[in-house]
Amino acid sequence: MRRRATYTVADMDASMKQANWLESALEAIPRARVTVFGDFCLDAYWLINPDGSELSVETGLPVRRVWQQRYSLGGASNIVANLAALGVRQIRAVGLLGDDPFGRLMRRMLGELGVDVESLLTGDADWQTAVFVKPLVGDAEHNRLDLGAFNRLTPGTTEELAKHLDRAASASNVVILNQQVPSGISTAEMIERINAVVAAHPDCTFIVDSRHRAELYKNCMLKINAHEAARLAGEPRPLDERIPAEAAKNLAAQLFRRIERAVFLTRGENGVIVATEAGCHLIPGIQIVQRTDPVGAGDTMLSALAAVLASGGRATVAAELANIAASVTVRKLKTTGTASAEEIRQVGPTPDYVYLPELADDPRGARYVEGTEIEIIRDLPRELKIRHAIFDHDGTISTLRQGWEEIMEPMMVRAVLGLRYQDAGEADYHKVVDAVRGFIEKTTGIQTLAQMQGLVEMVRQFGFVDESQILDIHGYKAIYNDALLAMVCRRVEKLHRGELDPADFQIKNSRKFLELLHAAGVKLYLASGTDQEDVAAEAKALGYADLFEGRIFGAVGDVKVEAKRVVLARIFCEHRLGGHEIVTFGDGPVEIRETRKRRGVAVGVASSEIRRFGLCPAKRARLIRAGADLVIPDFSQLDRVLNALKIQ
Repeated sequence: MRRRATYTVADMDASMKQANWLESALEAIPRARVTVFGDFCLDAYWLINPDGSELSVETGLPVRRVWQQRYSLGGASNIVANLAALGVRQIRAVGLLGDDPFGRLMRRMLGELGVDVESLLTGDADWQTAVFVKPLVGDAEHNRLDLGAFNRLTPGTTEELAKHLDRAASASNVVILNQQVPSGISTAEMIERINAVVAAHPDCTFIVDSRHRAELYKNCMLKINAHEAARLAGEPRPLDERIPAEAAKNLAAQLFRRIERAVFLTRGENGVIVATEAGCHLIPGIQIVQRTDPVGAGDTMLSALAAVLASGGRATVAAELANIAASVTVRKLKTTGTASAEEIRQVGPTPDYVYLPELADDPRGARYVEGTEIEIIRDLPRELKIRHAIFDHDGTISTLRQGWEEIMEPMMVRAVLGLRYQDAGEADYHKVVDAVRGFIEKTTGIQTLAQMQGLVEMVRQFGFVDESQILDIHGYKAIYNDALLAMVCRRVEKLHRGELDPADFQIKNSRKFLELLHAAGVKLYLASGTDQEDVAAEAKALGYADLFEGRIFGAVGDVKVEAKRVVLARIFCEHRLGGHEIVTFGDGPVEIRETRKRRGVAVGVASSEIRRFGLCPAKRARLIRAGADLVIPDFSQLDRVLNALKIQ
């Protein structure tokens, strides 16, 4: 067996012991004093009418008419906007704008945020404000137009900027050094002057985010992505090559040893690594169900790092909060968004982390309880004393609803395309199908109403259906439920007629496993995203409802109430449980994540629902990402599972 690399998220688990860490960090941010030096840019979104029927009299070419313009702050400007959104009250901007309409617009936008723009200088006649013009036709972004790509910084302006930076550093806790564009203000000569300013202010923290010249800065913290880190370390990788967690940690540690300052190595959807004198800390990425747009996420990450550091927070806390903040920004489409303190609070101190993506995608690193098919993802604590067991229903015990995806997918595709279902072009049809399949994969295990909420958003985003014809979540759920329950009822009728046996709709040995747990004095709970009445009826039809002694919980028709979360919260609260007293068995990410957050033991059941035994690789990957401690293919080795959980 190939030896598996050891990944640790112990630092994240330790931080979860104190749930108020996030609020403490956010409350401290307003007292931060931060300066932003760098390339102040503007993002211009020009929405173009696709009707090209009008031809230019001069050229004979189709006229591209802009029907709407949107401008948002980018580069160093977006860093400033994010600092303001976080609640930083003292923000200074040091940079250079053109004497043009875009520069004047940006200066006004920053002023409206309460930013000190006294050191935001105006360049000579040849200096252009950096603007990225993004023409949009529908959802498609056409060739970008860049302004300010040929700017040249004069020696006199270099010295003037250095003086303003020096004064700003004297009044700041943290200075952000942003190098966004090759032709911006952070030339090699400017960086020499910056390094002198850094040396003159040892009590101020400087943090660098440089796309092209990070190696030139001295005595600064570093925010960098994995591929940039590989280049700095002399180990360049192609941009399309994945850099695993262990390799990324080694790169971060190597850079820390070189610069002797904290290194924040960002890994996109896989989170961030922090390297300090205390070692390397891996903070996982955060699961996001809806569509994402990565534009601006790096600026949000950098701003949050600086805000926490400037208010006295530790580097690991800064990275944890910044990771959450970036997950807020990527949900904002077609804009360089920001993350406010309130939006971060809504995500909360224990978000839905994505654990061990490399192991999830590569089973060659798997390790098992000897002689079994029980995969060990995380070693279980020695002090286990299981008294309560929560079971997900569909796919974990029951297969009565096996095939629900084949019902939901065409139903959603029809809903998105509406009246265009029959005549939509092949490209549009497959685009919708791919989006629906991806959404179903991400949302497996959550309650149906929440999935229907996502469907409503998809219908609006694709735009095939007139707003007046879009149903609400209950309307779409009714369509889906009618088709699903028709299938379930046919199967239950076969049970009643004796044509099929309850075991034909149960994961291998699941009933026997429930009986053994019950006999051992373990209290059993059944939790499902399916409607309460339906869960209870199906458990009764399959012959094991009595083992749960009334502790059967399902959805209650309110999209704000996630049945599995409610069940877990209730069990922990009512029984005053410690994490090591409870185990959850499930084939969906919700129950696994919620158990992991509460420090219980999470056992992923990755069964093939068609065969009712044996491993489903897609489920295994999903369950590992959700934070499972163990993964089993079914309950066929029930004695060994009980032994692993120390249940007699």
